[in-house]
Amino acid sequence: MTIDTFIVRAFALFAGAGLIAAQPASQPTTPPPASPVAPAAPKAVTPEFHEGTQGRHDRFNEISKRGEVRLVFLGDSITQGWEGGGKEIWARRYEARKAANFGVSGDRTEHVLWRLDHGNFDGLKPALIVVMIGTNNTGHRKDPAGETAAGVRAILDRLRAKCPDSKVLLLGVFPRGEKPDDPMRVLNEQVNALIAKLADSTNIFYKDIGAKFLDDKGVLKNDLMPDFLHPNAKGYEVWADAIEADVARLMGETK
Repeated sequence: MTIDTFIVRAFALFAGAGLIAAQPASQPTTPPPASPVAPAAPKAVTPEFHEGTQGRHDRFNEISKRGEVRLVFLGDSITQGWEGGGKEIWARRYEARKAANFGVSGDRTEHVLWRLDHGNFDGLKPALIVVMIGTNNTGHRKDPAGETAAGVRAILDRLRAKCPDSKVLLLGVFPRGEKPDDPMRVLNEQVNALIAKLADSTNIFYKDIGAKFLDDKGVLKNDLMPDFLHPNAKGYEVWADAIEADVARLMGETK
């Protein structure tokens, strides 16, 4: 073998080894990441029809179409109870103010949202809307406070869109359960701490009157709420007294 032949063969061997080294080792195939799935929206902010309440809902729509109402109470069974234990107080305090009761027993925030999306308040321009909702979110389903508060906020957003010139008096959710450490009482208080921040003192005003129903040890008075949830006639009188100055001011009756 000549020197020249040796050099050529050595170079070819070296070059081949370099090519082999330059090729990456085969890698296992990694599948592309799956598209992220957005978490489902909390039920508290997802509008839902409340079975068995169509008739009452339709009546609210008829009231809305007439557009004669100046004061609306919006809520659940505690609000609907103005037609029961609170009937006499309602007649004395609110009928002359052209008030309407849009409370529905068992309603949660998502049910109110559904009503607002299906005709309630269409055509209404009330001076004031009194809102209290959430105890069925916390009591029936044990929704976290943040989810219930988000539902309340969604309701306020709907009301502002439908009735931009109306004032809203947002009430803290009433105390529930006899003792201060009752889990439902604690959860409602957590909700109230969050929804209080939704007030802007221009269009939305917040008031918590829950202490009016408690004794000095924080025990819910059973002579005002015999079932530790719903006011009786005496309890509705306490409610009306507690918000009267706010109602008069926000409706433009007083300064």
